[in-house]
Amino acid sequence: MKSQDIRKEFLEFFKSKSHSIVPSAPMVIKDDPTLMFTNAGMNQFKEYFLGNSTPKNSRVTDTQKCLRVSGKHNDLEEVGHDTYHHTMFEMLGNWSFGDYFKKEAISWAWELLTEVYKINPENLYVSVFEGSDDRDNFGLDTEALELWKEIVPEERIIFGNKKDNFWEMGDQGPCGPCSEIHIDIRSDAEKAKVPGRDLVNMDHPQVVEIWNLVFMQYNRKANGDLEELPAKHIDTGMGFERLCMVLQGKKSNYDTDVFTPLISEIEKITGSKYGKSEETDIAMRVIADHVRAVAFSIADGQLPSNTGAGYVIRRILRRAIRYGFTFLDTKEPFIYKLVSVLSDQMNSAFPELKSQESLMQNVIREEEASFLRTLEQGLVLLEDLMKDSADKRISGEKAFELYDTYGFPIDLTALILRENGYELDEKAFEKELKKQKDRSRKATQVSAGDWTELGEVEDEAFVGYDQLESDVKIAKYRKVESKKKGEMYQVVLNRTPFYPEGGGQVGDKGILMSSEGEVIDVVDTKKENNLIVHFVKELPQNPETNFEAIVNKTERYNTACNHTATHLLHQALRSILGTHVEQKGSMVQSDYLRFDFSHFSKVSAEELEKVEDFVNARIKEQIGLDEKRGISYQEAIDEGAIALFGEKYGDSVRAIRFGESMELCGGIHVQNTSDIWYFKITGESAVASGIRRIEAITGEAAMKYFEEQAEVLKEMKAGLKNPKNPVKAINSLQEENTALKKQVESLLKDKAKNLKSELKQEIKNVGGVNFLSKKVDLDAGGIKDLAFQLGEEIDDLFLLFGTEQNGKALLSCYISKSLVSEKDLNAGQIVRELGKYIQGGGGGQPFFATAGGKNPGGLNEALQKAESFIK
Repeated sequence: MKSQDIRKEFLEFFKSKSHSIVPSAPMVIKDDPTLMFTNAGMNQFKEYFLGNSTPKNSRVTDTQKCLRVSGKHNDLEEVGHDTYHHTMFEMLGNWSFGDYFKKEAISWAWELLTEVYKINPENLYVSVFEGSDDRDNFGLDTEALELWKEIVPEERIIFGNKKDNFWEMGDQGPCGPCSEIHIDIRSDAEKAKVPGRDLVNMDHPQVVEIWNLVFMQYNRKANGDLEELPAKHIDTGMGFERLCMVLQGKKSNYDTDVFTPLISEIEKITGSKYGKSEETDIAMRVIADHVRAVAFSIADGQLPSNTGAGYVIRRILRRAIRYGFTFLDTKEPFIYKLVSVLSDQMNSAFPELKSQESLMQNVIREEEASFLRTLEQGLVLLEDLMKDSADKRISGEKAFELYDTYGFPIDLTALILRENGYELDEKAFEKELKKQKDRSRKATQVSAGDWTELGEVEDEAFVGYDQLESDVKIAKYRKVESKKKGEMYQVVLNRTPFYPEGGGQVGDKGILMSSEGEVIDVVDTKKENNLIVHFVKELPQNPETNFEAIVNKTERYNTACNHTATHLLHQALRSILGTHVEQKGSMVQSDYLRFDFSHFSKVSAEELEKVEDFVNARIKEQIGLDEKRGISYQEAIDEGAIALFGEKYGDSVRAIRFGESMELCGGIHVQNTSDIWYFKITGESAVASGIRRIEAITGEAAMKYFEEQAEVLKEMKAGLKNPKNPVKAINSLQEENTALKKQVESLLKDKAKNLKSELKQEIKNVGGVNFLSKKVDLDAGGIKDLAFQLGEEIDDLFLLFGTEQNGKALLSCYISKSLVSEKDLNAGQIVRELGKYIQGGGGGQPFFATAGGKNPGGLNEALQKAESFIK
């Protein structure tokens, strides 16, 4: 079976069992602070398991995009080295939310595998949770055992421990025992030597877990205790890539049609042949795997960056680039070329790959080019470290600096050192890395207690579209401790006018006022697993009393102005730059807005002016808000609404229209565009290849901006002696300044000419080298010109000039190219060494380099030491 048919067969099977087929959630998670990426099929249904929402359908099935590269589920180091681990993979799953339980889950799994997919039952083993004698004191999962005994011989049932057969979402939350189905795809001869049951969960590449059936029946509390869930659920996950390996008769996931098109393209681009050597095979597998992870992440809205989830994506891509650079001899970007193959291959199941193809290619190409430059720079620095090492041992601290400051991978450092007969102090490196991780962990570590339940949350809990104040009660609360923010409390209300952060818009602030007159500040509002959570620094003295929730009206109003302005800005950009423009992210706060969008070049000043004029024209038109709540997604799209990049929409959506601008949006907006008052762009910049960013202000911030500009103009005119025409006065000053600069340049040239004659007389011969080391009174440009002029006139020249400017020291070294090659002299290395005397550093080319420092007092000593380099 082809992979597309295997996926389709799975979904159709469970559809026949009354399951609704639902689309994959984005791989990048937005409303769950415990996760960056979807790492299991259950993540998008977490709110149902937690009891925070009621599902529309109690039975669903899907294929979910997952990414496992950090934390508890981290398969990164195995990827490419074995045949069945991946970063990005598909998880086929069927789910029951309080409907069927173990009997149906077990029988349907067996039916699909053996009757639909025709897998030989003699190759399958199943595992059952054996229980545990720890604080949980579980007994054997006898219910699952008896159900399996009706289907398979007892010798094919294996008892698994808590590590293998008890599934937990995390330190807290829903959990339960599970039954895994394993398959043995070894040859008959190998099976005769060692029974398959002896290799289950032993990391054998041909005896692998294929399906996990999780029986969600408990909740793990913050103190570690377990309690029964009010409803029991089924959560299953089958690795799509492994299933394809089995059904296509392969011994490796990478030999299936999930990966072979990518590997074939890598062969074609690089000229390497898959199957010829282990090193190149691993490199091709890593690249084929990693391009999927990176492309899907970008398509879901996460661009590579230096922090958070973006850093993880950048790290995966750089790992792929490094394998290509080292083992496939690729010195130019090429991974981006694989995107079109991936898109053609998988867009029927994941249409976002086709719609975002050009963005994925642009971003990956730019990242490749940037990191290849980093690799080249790192190689130079590493060569310097090796030259400076007397004992052929590189310190862990220096290797960590290469890794942390320059992004040079430690595995590449270790590889190059080994190839050159050097040793790396790996323990010291790990120590430095641990320090960094501890600092990062301490900065972000958050621990949460159990919820104290006081009441129920209403079905339509958010009332903030229509109200800024509401009578409320606290439904639940808990204490949270953060190393960064300290001790706080999360409060959930039965209903709330506070908007939770989402769709780029910040969460509301305000107060809770109790019926007894106590005032509690709400410092932020977020959405976590479908709960609207209010952050407060202290709990009210009586949480069970009645409260009035009051949103900060000024901040809400200013934020609404900025949010509506982003919609008008989006419309303006598509109108002026073209319909290729798509929103790629936004940040809407009370004091400014930020809008990221796809565009292939810098937006010109003229285009920005047109964009500003377009938005302000819509503001002057006084267009009223046309809001549609609860309409179907398809109905909104048919009416022309724009769905935004990286967002997950349900069946029912909210559409916001201002004239010709119509978008799906859950945020807060003004009632009329005239409320915005004025729209002013304050900045335009690049975010990534093919992504631009506009920053802007509206309303009060725009008014304050114009007041500040008026004050600047007033001061400028005063400085110009209040001319009638300040522009004319400035132009006159600029012309005068230009004329004076030309006079100065002429004088400096004459000075340099006279100085050159004097310096020629001072050059002395040291061991066959024409040598001069001197302090001169010229700027950096003048020194460089002088050095190159002397170099053209005098052979075998070694010059070191020092100068002091604005309290800073500068060293400039020129070496004739003949000396560079014949005497092995290097100006870059020399200025780095001499830069220590002026408390600075620098570098450059072997024939000309400079070093700057903050200690001019060290210039004389540096100049005196220069001669030692040629003696």
